Amino acid sequence: MSTSETARYVRLRVDVVLEIDGPAELAEAAEGRIDADEFMPEEERLPARAAVREDSAEALAYLVEPFDLIRDVPGIEMVQASWSSEEVEYDPDALEWDLGEEDGTEDEDDDDRS
Repeated sequence: MSTSETARYVRLRVDVVLEIDGPAELAEAAEGRIDADEFMPEEERLPARAAVREDSAEALAYLVEPFDLIRDVPGIEMVQASWSSEEVEYDPDALEWDLGEEDGTEDEDDDDRS
């Protein structure tokens, strides 16, 4: 069986930095998602609502669905997904935030071909 006839697995990594300029609206949207979740046990709803009101990263995690990124991509099936959200200190001028995409440079790992 050729490689083209067998399943291939690919890990897609995406980093996104978002500025939260409407934390109340974000929390409200997350609470709406929690309320609409038919699979969430009732005893988990109250703590979940409290968490999204206190932490924008937690609210965002309730609203982001990785499947939405690939829903309409032909020829693939999602096998596994995980995601997390956390508050970070962001400095767009810091080297750690330079993804090398705007200036055409590649990551060091990409250049290390042995």
